[in-house]
Amino acid sequence: MDPGNDAPPVRGITGLNAFLWFIQFFLAAQYLFHGWLFISPPPAMVEAMAGMGLHVSFRQFIGIAEVVAAIGLVLPGLTRMLPSLTPLAALGLTVVMISATIFHISRNEIPSAASTVNLLVLVALTAYLRWKVVPVRSRAGQH
Repeated sequence: MDPGNDAPPVRGITGLNAFLWFIQFFLAAQYLFHGWLFISPPPAMVEAMAGMGLHVSFRQFIGIAEVVAAIGLVLPGLTRMLPSLTPLAALGLTVVMISATIFHISRNEIPSAASTVNLLVLVALTAYLRWKVVPVRSRAGQH
């Protein structure tokens, strides 16, 4: 547990805790799907993705980061092993979404930028709430 965290760990399901779990699973599904598309796009999408201007290796790096972060959004809390990784995964996705928003705005892709801003708000909210307001309690005897 974070020594600077004054919020008491939550045991059981509260309204906010249930809402956060819903958001975490929603985000995990989004990032698993998007990350997998970036790692291994279907043949019909390869040419379109090449037109994005991202090097294949960088695109795959982003995909791997998104898949790992998606796992980090839910697995630590479900197992209650190192649950402090959940807000860190959400924080990492916040950086990715800020970058994605800037990328889409620079290309005048306003609908894509709006989507990334929505995801940015959700991951930033998840990071803060799981860190300070409703942290998941780790298993007894773990720090």
